[in-house]
Amino acid sequence: PPAWDRAPRPPPLASLCPGLPLAPCRAFSNNKIQVELDESSGVAMMKFKSPPVNSLSLEFLTEFSISLEKLENDRACRGVIVTSAVPKVFSSGLDITEMCGKSIEHYAEFWRAVQELWLRLYSSNMVTVAAVNGSSPAGGCLVALSCDYRIMAENPKFSIGLNEAQLGIVAPFWFKDTFVNVVGHRIAERSLQLGSLHPAPEAHKLGLVDELVPEEKLMEKAAAVMAQWLALPDHARQLTKTMMRKAVLDRLVAHREEDIKNFITFISKESIQKSLRMYMEMLKKRK
Repeated sequence: PPAWDRAPRPPPLASLCPGLPLAPCRAFSNNKIQVELDESSGVAMMKFKSPPVNSLSLEFLTEFSISLEKLENDRACRGVIVTSAVPKVFSSGLDITEMCGKSIEHYAEFWRAVQELWLRLYSSNMVTVAAVNGSSPAGGCLVALSCDYRIMAENPKFSIGLNEAQLGIVAPFWFKDTFVNVVGHRIAERSLQLGSLHPAPEAHKLGLVDELVPEEKLMEKAAAVMAQWLALPDHARQLTKTMMRKAVLDRLVAHREEDIKNFITFISKESIQKSLRMYMEMLKKRK
C-alpha cells in the first residue's frame, strides 16, 4: 500500500537489539539471507548466502520474503542493497530440485513463494538497488529486474538473462512483463525466445543493467546510487513507482491462482520432468 495508507508500524526491530546503535541487527538475518541495517543512513545490505549458487529454494524464497517484510516494517529503513555473499554468482535462479519429482502440493507451495517474493520486491516502498556481483540467470535475473536500479560487476564472465527457454521451460507472463518494462518489447521477445544469457557488457548495452563498474568498486557505487535516490522525498518517489508498476502487479494478483495451476500443469508434464532431470544430470557431470 502507498505510504499514507499504512497501518501504524511496530517499533523498529533494531530498537529491540542490544549493543551499539549502529551494530548490525541480527533480527533481520536468517540462515540464507544476511541482513545488516545501518540506521544512520537508513540503508540495509541484504546478502544471499546459500552456497554453492544461491538457488532460490523454498526455504530461500521464504526467508527472503520475511527479511524484506521486516525491513519494510522498520521505520529506520528506507533502502536496501541486494547482493551476494557467494563469489562469482548473484543467484542461479529457481532451485530445480524443487520442481522435479515432487508432489502437486509441493509445486503449489513453491510457486506461491516465488510469486510472493516478486510481489514484495517489485512493489516495495523502499529504494531497491541490485549490486550484481556474479552471474544471474533466470530467477536470479528476475530478482535484479525487480529492483529500482541494477549495477553489475564489469566482468565479461558474468552473465544475466531469463534463459528458461534453454531448459525447455517458459518464463511466466509476469517475468516477461518485468523484463519488457526494463528493456522494451523487441529485445525482450528475442532474448526470451532464445533463452539468452547476456555477458555483462552486452547486458549493459541492452539496458538490462543500468551501470557496469569494476568489481572492487561495486559496493561503493551501490551506496552512491542509493544516496542519490534517497535524496528525494519518499512519498513522491513511492507514488511514482506505484504508478509505473501497478498494472503489472495487479495482473498477477488478479490471476494468482490461475498462474499456480498453470505452473503445476506445466511442470508435472513428463516431457518437462524429463528435461529437468537431464539438466540436473548435466549439472552433476559439470561438478
